Amino acid sequence: MKKPELLVTPINIAHLAELIEAGADAFVIGEQRYALRLAGEFTRVDVKKAIEMAHTAGKKVYVSMNAIFHNDKVDELEDYIAFLQEAGADRIIYGDPAVLMAVRAVAPDMPLHWNTEMTVTNWYTCNYWGKRGAVRAVAAREISLDEIIEMKEHAEVEIEVQVHGMTCMFQSKRTLLGNYFEYQGKALEVGNRTEQKNMFLHDTERENKYPIYEDENGTHIMSPNDMCMIDELQELMEAEMDSLKIDGVLKTPEYIVAVTRLYREAIDLCADNPDRYEDVKMELFEKVQAIQPDNRELDTGFFFKESVY
Repeated sequence: MKKPELLVTPINIAHLAELIEAGADAFVIGEQRYALRLAGEFTRVDVKKAIEMAHTAGKKVYVSMNAIFHNDKVDELEDYIAFLQEAGADRIIYGDPAVLMAVRAVAPDMPLHWNTEMTVTNWYTCNYWGKRGAVRAVAAREISLDEIIEMKEHAEVEIEVQVHGMTCMFQSKRTLLGNYFEYQGKALEVGNRTEQKNMFLHDTERENKYPIYEDENGTHIMSPNDMCMIDELQELMEAEMDSLKIDGVLKTPEYIVAVTRLYREAIDLCADNPDRYEDVKMELFEKVQAIQPDNRELDTGFFFKESVY
C-alpha cells in the first residue's frame, strides 16, 4: 500500500529538528504577514535554516502564503516569492490568485498547493487550479470521507487531507468580535482575554469552548474538539491520498512531536502490515487520548457526518 506523506507544522527551528527525528516527511512554515493560522512564526532567516535542515534530512518544506491579500501587500509578493525560490523552498501554499500571478512573474517553475481551507469541495475545483499551476489541492475540512475519496479518484492533482488537530470555523479581518458579543450580551462570551494562547468563546448552551485568537490577519475562531483519524487511516490510504496533515496550531511542541511519532507508526503499519494496524489502532488512539488536553475532546471531524449549514 502506498505511504502518504506525513505533513506537520513546526513551531520553530528546534522543533523542526525534533519532528524530523519523529518521522515527519514534510513541513509547513511561514510568517503571519503572508499566511494564516501557522503553528509558529518563521522569519526569512528561519526559513533558510529550516530548508537547509530539512533538505539535509531528505525532507521537504512548503511555505504558506495562503492569506487573502489587500492592495497594500500585493507589491511585496514577488520579492518574497523570489526569496523563497532562492532559499530552495520545495513548494508554496496559496489561496489568493494574486500569489499565482506573482509566482508566474518571478518563479514560474515553483510548484503550488491550492489551499483555501473551505472551498476545495469537489474535483472540478481541484482540476481548475491544477490547469493554472497547482500540483496539489488541500481538501476542505467540512466534507465527508466518501466525498474526499471521490475527489481523489477524479483529481488530476495531488490531494492533501488533514487528519489531526483543530480546524478553523471562522475568520474575519476584524479584531472586535469578542467585544461585539460581550456588548450584545449573547450566550457567547470571551474568556481569558488577557492570555492570547488561552482565549476562547464559551457557548454555554452547547457546553463548547471555541479557541479564539487575533493576529495581523484578524480574528480566528477554531473548533471546540480536535480531529483524530489515527484509527481510521485505512480507507484514506487505500484511496492513495498523497498527504496526511497534522495541524499543530495552538499546540505545544511536545504534543506535536508525540502525535507525529504515533501517526508515523500508524501509517507505516497500515502500509506494511494492515492486519497488524487493525489489531493496534485502538491502542494508538488511546495513546493520543492520553496526551490530549482535558478541554479538547477527540472526534473525526466531518469524515463520517454531513455538514450542517
